[in-house]
Amino acid sequence: MLRASSRCLRRKQDLPTPWQRCTYPAPLTNRSGFASVTSLDQSPKPGENVHGFMLKRKKHIPELQLTAFHLEHEKTGAEYLHVARDDKNNVFSVGFKTNPPDHTGVPHILEHTTLCGSQKYPVRDPFFKMLPRSLSNFMNAFTSSDHTSYPFATTNRQDFRNLLSVYLDATFHPLLKENDFTQEGWRIGPENPKAIASGHAESGTDDKLVFKGVVYNEMKGMISDASYLYYTKFQNQIFPDINYSGGDPQKMTDLTYQNLKDFHSKNYHPSNAKLFTYGDMPLADHLQEMCQQLDRFERIQADTAIKTPRSLENGPLEHTVKGPVDSFVDKDMQYKTSISWLMGDTSNILETFSLGIMSSLLLDGYGSPLYQLIDAGLGQDWSPNTGYDSAGKIGILSIGLNGVRKVDLPKVKEAIQSKLREVHQKGFDKAKVDGYLHQLELALKHKTASFGMGLMQRVQPGWFNGVDPFDALAWNEIVTAFKQRFSEDNFLEDLLEKYLLNDRTLTFTMEPSETYSEELAAEEVSRLAAKISEVSRQAGGEAEAQKQLTVRELELLEVQERARDQDVTCLPSVHVKDIPRQMEKKPVRDSKLGNVKIQWREASTNGLTYFRAINTFAGLPSELRMLIPLFNDSIMRLGTKDKTMEQLEDLIKLKTGGITTSYHASPLPTDMSASIEGLSFSGYALDSNVSAMYELLRTILQETNFDGPEAESKIRQLLQADANGALDAVSGSGHSYARRYAEAGLSRHGLLNEQTGGLTQIQHIGDLASRSPVEGLGDIIAKLKAIQHFAISNSSTFRAALTCGQESVSSNEAALQKFLLGFPQSTSIPKDEASIPGDNFRPMTFFPLPYQVYYSALAIPTVSYTHASGAPLQIVSQLLTHKYLHHEIREKGGAYGGGAYSRGLSGLFGYYSYRDPNPQNTSKIMRDAGRWARDKEWTHQNLEEAKLSVFQSVDAPESVSHEGMTKFLSGVDETMEQTKREQLLDVKKEDIREIAQRYLVEGMKDARIVVLGEKKGWVKEEAGWSIKSMELSKASESMGASDLSPGDLGHA
Repeated sequence: MLRASSRCLRRKQDLPTPWQRCTYPAPLTNRSGFASVTSLDQSPKPGENVHGFMLKRKKHIPELQLTAFHLEHEKTGAEYLHVARDDKNNVFSVGFKTNPPDHTGVPHILEHTTLCGSQKYPVRDPFFKMLPRSLSNFMNAFTSSDHTSYPFATTNRQDFRNLLSVYLDATFHPLLKENDFTQEGWRIGPENPKAIASGHAESGTDDKLVFKGVVYNEMKGMISDASYLYYTKFQNQIFPDINYSGGDPQKMTDLTYQNLKDFHSKNYHPSNAKLFTYGDMPLADHLQEMCQQLDRFERIQADTAIKTPRSLENGPLEHTVKGPVDSFVDKDMQYKTSISWLMGDTSNILETFSLGIMSSLLLDGYGSPLYQLIDAGLGQDWSPNTGYDSAGKIGILSIGLNGVRKVDLPKVKEAIQSKLREVHQKGFDKAKVDGYLHQLELALKHKTASFGMGLMQRVQPGWFNGVDPFDALAWNEIVTAFKQRFSEDNFLEDLLEKYLLNDRTLTFTMEPSETYSEELAAEEVSRLAAKISEVSRQAGGEAEAQKQLTVRELELLEVQERARDQDVTCLPSVHVKDIPRQMEKKPVRDSKLGNVKIQWREASTNGLTYFRAINTFAGLPSELRMLIPLFNDSIMRLGTKDKTMEQLEDLIKLKTGGITTSYHASPLPTDMSASIEGLSFSGYALDSNVSAMYELLRTILQETNFDGPEAESKIRQLLQADANGALDAVSGSGHSYARRYAEAGLSRHGLLNEQTGGLTQIQHIGDLASRSPVEGLGDIIAKLKAIQHFAISNSSTFRAALTCGQESVSSNEAALQKFLLGFPQSTSIPKDEASIPGDNFRPMTFFPLPYQVYYSALAIPTVSYTHASGAPLQIVSQLLTHKYLHHEIREKGGAYGGGAYSRGLSGLFGYYSYRDPNPQNTSKIMRDAGRWARDKEWTHQNLEEAKLSVFQSVDAPESVSHEGMTKFLSGVDETMEQTKREQLLDVKKEDIREIAQRYLVEGMKDARIVVLGEKKGWVKEEAGWSIKSMELSKASESMGASDLSPGDLGHA
């Protein structure tokens, strides 16, 4: 998997911590063995050698209940960080410094091919074949800008040992076969080799030569996302010494098989490795296994060079690139621009932490000083690189805007600099800093199920760039040191002056180009022709070249076909017998306050209370339902008559860990055709601040001022910001949008989800955003006020769930009762006049969108959660994904991903493909999948693996705040869950054949298929396609350039 970089894309500023927004679990109750896990007394001493590793140092960190050990493999120099903690969710990662030598994407393609077979496990694609042989709750690999990592997490100790063996052998001893390189990287081959192999090829179509490759198609999809494109182009400018690790499709086809092997031998070596483990498994066990692997190597001089950004000492510098036009946004508001400064060395942990706080103060929230640029109309949202990036050796702070008019470009930099000077002069508010420190305190107390994985992902980037991981773990030391420095006069103001009050900047701009997509396509055609010409010269003519490329493609097809039923007994596996038949119970109890039902989960929460509530609506009209997402955004944007949103945000930070409202919909577990809907409310706080949390929630729900003089302009900004990023959001997860639209034609629940979070919602937001100022938003505001009147009530339509310690139950009950007294006991909602689900959804729908690859989904109605057929349907989805669809859609078809799913609660079964070059072929594969499952001779091992796959999520570790939420949110109680568990464990081979025939073959007549992507000749209405264009319904009247000067932006 490609990461845009370890420098994550940000639309909103992350709250800084030493781990860049890591959350921390609270202390666990003492159990036998705790001391043996984290005790310094029972561990090796610095300087001692254990299984070939020398312990360099160790440190106990009581506030995180962990002990860290820093070791080095003496023979090779491999670094190893072990974090011992009383947590059964054990984590492993091996990472390598992989500075990319060019833009061909060799680190990314190597990440894929490394996992395609190894010396000890010489099967094709052991990584994917291990997925159904494991109980892991996380397995993946990541290519970042300058390093590559291979992590996993599991609560099963044998599973950990199995995966550790596979991962170490895959990374250090991969087979790196040439056909794996051509499958995962790139190649030239005929469009439809299966048709050629069957003797039914259509000349000029099926035998047409095209570029292929999983990563090649992945990256074509990535650069369809304008925000991602902006970010990567920016990185190329600010980091010219770090080439694009993901791979530019225009350069990727220059990569050779030999280049790939050379890059592996140079970089995937213990001398260039950083190993990480976390959890309650003994350190000595890890060391013994890893020593056996690493001792086979000799120490080498690895390329561990730490790259730094370009110097800006001779700034200001400016650079402009071209990007695609967004058909969903006003053509005059398509520029993206940002200003960037270089900060200090990130190994200075205190300064890095302080700069993160400063960045948040400047950028976080609607009340932040720099958000006033958006308020002033200079842009619609933050640029993709906005925020403080501390992942590299030198920190970078970027401030920029999306949705800028060309005429306003010069104003953006001037306005940013003016606002920074103003903030420097006024100083930073101590109360705001206290709010951020309070957030960090809550984060420290908050229990999460994935603490170890989060710790690894946040420590590793800095570790590869010279940051001492022990310094990064010193939580209390960092916060205490910051508080001391902040108490001194002008600490943050001096940092702002030191780094930002200068013109040593890079201004980076992306301008829209009407011909951008056409130029990309033309370049690919030209490059393909040149490559084919090169092969023709080597082969002695075009005909011979076509023959050779076709033969190679057919050989690869044969290899892929043989791999489907390959003997994989050499791979280790856990077993279904390892899965407890009885689920782990986390009891809840029910009570009532008047007519309001309350669910209680009493657990160790480290002094925190978690609140969740739902107010259900009956007969909500579609026109109001589709405005609920905007309502939720608006109440967190407008403020009240007495308090600005800035003041409310400050109070939320000082008193809570956050409060949210969102749309909620859930089918009934006993009837998939019925669905409840409403508003969901959530938040958490220290036990002592629960009343304050409730008061803040009541304030934003009841007192948000929709009639204020700036209400309409602020709502318009929300709409424009959402519309501006809509197509990028779809390109990032197009298969999810395709699935949602396909499901909307099959069930009430599917329709509700589509209207509030699908392509229908995106079109609705775009239409509203495109309204002219003359038309205004008065009717919309009236509807938002109507929603406000029935959003919450003290009646039987309202229910709440509280998770807290036993000691705070009585105080929580009193606070909740007081909270409820502030709401009306009855509300009135207009009756639903919406059409029956399915009326507006055709069996085949195509959305023409400006992407270079496609996203597809096919959905079929099945059964409700409590129906006995639900369990075998879940098993079938895993069998089809791992035994059929992965091979056909990904390996053979070249899509980045594809599979089957079964939504047990929604009663829907479906298929999907992701970044797919050949949706026509994929559609046929999906339609044939049911017959394939019915006719396949399934083995006992096949069922074992499918059940293990299902239970990876069923038994995944759960954060304390989520305990009991399945029952509360969906109505699925422990009895239903236990019954489903037993049904899943008891699925038999004959069940698979029966279910496949009944639901997947016979049910295909009711299927809905949706495809997103470029419209080509095969998409015709006469062929059954309903073509749905997504574009602005009307041209917005020009609002004109912003005529505000930087001095008109108001005060921080």
